[in-house]
Amino acid sequence: MSWAFPADPEFERDLEWVRDFMRTQVWPLEVLEVEDKEFELVLRALQEEVKVRGLWAAHLPPELGGQGLGQVRLARLNEVIGSSFWGPYVFGCQAPDSGNAEILALVGTPAQKERWLYPLLDGQIFSAFSMTEPDNAGSDPTRMSTTAVRVGDDWIINGHKWFSSNAMAADFLIVMAVTDPDAEPHRRASMFIVPNDAAGLDVVRNVPTMIGEERLGFGHPEVRYDDCRIGADNILGGVGDGFKIAQMRLGPGRIHHCMRWLGQAQRAFDIMCERALQRSVRGRPLADSDVVQSWIAESKAEMDAARLLTMKAAWVIDTEGTKAAKTDIAVIKYFGAEVLNRVIDRAIQVNGALGFSGDLPLEHMYRRARAARFVDGADEVHKGAVARQVLKGYTAPEGPWPTDHIPTRRAAAADFVDDVLARSGHDH
Repeated sequence: MSWAFPADPEFERDLEWVRDFMRTQVWPLEVLEVEDKEFELVLRALQEEVKVRGLWAAHLPPELGGQGLGQVRLARLNEVIGSSFWGPYVFGCQAPDSGNAEILALVGTPAQKERWLYPLLDGQIFSAFSMTEPDNAGSDPTRMSTTAVRVGDDWIINGHKWFSSNAMAADFLIVMAVTDPDAEPHRRASMFIVPNDAAGLDVVRNVPTMIGEERLGFGHPEVRYDDCRIGADNILGGVGDGFKIAQMRLGPGRIHHCMRWLGQAQRAFDIMCERALQRSVRGRPLADSDVVQSWIAESKAEMDAARLLTMKAAWVIDTEGTKAAKTDIAVIKYFGAEVLNRVIDRAIQVNGALGFSGDLPLEHMYRRARAARFVDGADEVHKGAVARQVLKGYTAPEGPWPTDHIPTRRAAAADFVDDVLARSGHDH
């Protein structure tokens, strides 16, 4: 939104180009009825247009082929791109590839970057992130059962993962596994690069979800590692660095999700407002209904609040770093997810049967939006983290009452009056 956090005229022109490009070129991908091979050709052609425009992989610094926009500008760009599921793919910033690229950029060796990072950044290959396990809570990366054992010049990985995003289509997976079960929780695990042709790697299936079938093999596969053997040089960072690397990846990844959710909510909001003006019930437009007006007003307020909270988190990252923005990111993660779900739900209700149908994008958006409340950590986990951080700024007062207790204030007021009268030479 240009009214908040305006940028230089050149960037504003880029944003206007992106808005038009999304509406005319990217939104049609959602209903394009061709085989995957033809679909990929169309996708590649659109990616080339973005590269020519100089907006490819904008989340990365220029030395890695990105634009180095900073998080505040990236928030504005991602909001526009996020209006469609295919937007991030067209602009080279889709999950999990964007997060995996950041890992490789931060801790990858020169050889790892040459083999995996640069082709990934150029859109030549895809990747997967394999951390969540069916037997362990996905919101706690310190607890997992998959192991990696060093044997000579190799690592041998054994374990069972699922929701390893896009593993069916991936050329390589970044896997988190326990390397020292006796270490303290945040030093137990390490991360590894596993090529898709590694011995012992079995991408079992795409786990069926509410979203339905995915294009190009994307989805959320179940993966087994049965004595999966990779070279010793496939470790990322050092032994025991897995949790630290995960935090590097998940922090920025969470806020990028939130930025895109703003675009999804805005698109649903636009559809709701158009339908409210277009559709009449008992001779009156829906826009005249007190209930519909309330939904529009509530959605507007919630979306503006989510946008400003996202911008605040982005600004803290730009000025103080990701670690300083930890609580801000957690706040927008759960608040943004809740706003997204509420706005889409209201838009469907205003559109009635049409909103429920596949003739509008709302039903597909609704199914995808439900995952927002637990991807990259369940809302409840983030709320708990925020509450704990807030409570660090307080101490329990002595006695049975809070500090701001009426008798306490009365006593303080009486002392103040006595002091003023004493200094002025009057008796109480």
